[in-house]
Amino acid sequence: MQDGPEFHEFEQLVKRGDAAGQRYLEFLRGPTMSVGLYSLTVDGTDPQQPHAEDELYIVLAGRATVHAGDASRPVGPGSIVYVPAEVPHRFTDITEDLRVAVVFAPPESRPTGAAE
Repeated sequence: MQDGPEFHEFEQLVKRGDAAGQRYLEFLRGPTMSVGLYSLTVDGTDPQQPHAEDELYIVLAGRATVHAGDASRPVGPGSIVYVPAEVPHRFTDITEDLRVAVVFAPPESRPTGAAE
């Protein structure tokens, strides 16, 4: 955690995550939130389980269907999805490689850099 502002570039984060072979790359952690880049490939499987934290998904690239609780809807670049803590959710029907910024509040409880 830094004491000042942080700046990140989407393409650099994609390269870091791909080079590490990570589906989820946390790149920011503060006292009240953590942020990562979640990547799923075409026809990939999303193994997520409900989290203890609230989540905000911002789709940066790709297309899929998101299921959260009893709701489902197609998402693509520019889609923003809020999922409250403990609500089951996942991405399916991935038709274009998916890159999603994920904001956890409070910070995600698993160790920094752990794969999803």
